[in-house]
Amino acid sequence: MIRIALAASAAALAALPAQAATGPFFSLGNTNFVVLLAFILFLAILVYFKVPGLLMKMLDKRATTIRSELDEARALREEAQTVLAEFERKQKDVQDQAQRIVAQARSDAEEAARQAKADLEASITRRMATAEEQIASAEASAVREVRNRAIEVATAAAARVLKERMTGERQNRLIDESIGTVEAKLH
Repeated sequence: MIRIALAASAAALAALPAQAATGPFFSLGNTNFVVLLAFILFLAILVYFKVPGLLMKMLDKRATTIRSELDEARALREEAQTVLAEFERKQKDVQDQAQRIVAQARSDAEEAARQAKADLEASITRRMATAEEQIASAEASAVREVRNRAIEVATAAAARVLKERMTGERQNRLIDESIGTVEAKLH
C-alpha cells in the first residue's frame, strides 16, 4: 500500500509542475501542492492507524468466508449428486422390480391358463369316459332287455306252436322221454 502511495505522489509531483498556474510548485500558494500535501497526509494517517492492514484482514476474512461458502456449496453439490445417483439407482431398481412383477404376473397368467386348459381337458376326458360308460351300460341294458324280450317272445311263440301241434299222445311220449333223460343223468 505504501508503494502505491509513493508511486501516486511521484506521479503527481512530476505532472503537476507543468500544470501549475502561477508561481513555484513547492509553495503553499499553489493549490496543487496543498492538495498533494493533504493527500500524502491522508495516506500517512491511514498507514498510522493501520487501515491497510485492517482492510487486508477484512478482505482475507471475506475471502475465507467466500472460500468456506464455496466449500460448503461443493459439499452440498456432491451430496445432491450422491442423492440424485441413489435416487436414480432406486428408480432403476423399482423399474426393474416392476418389470419382474409384470413378467411374473404374465408367466403366472400363462401358467394359470395352461392349468385351466389342462383341467378342462381332464374334465372333458372324465365326462367323455363317464358318458361312454353310461352309453355302454345303456347299450348292455338295452341288449339284455331285447334278449329277454326276444326270449319271452320266442318262448311264447314256441309255447303257442307246441300247444297247437301237440296232441295228447305226443305230450305223454315227450314227458316220458324227459323223465328218462332226467333219470339217466341223475344216476
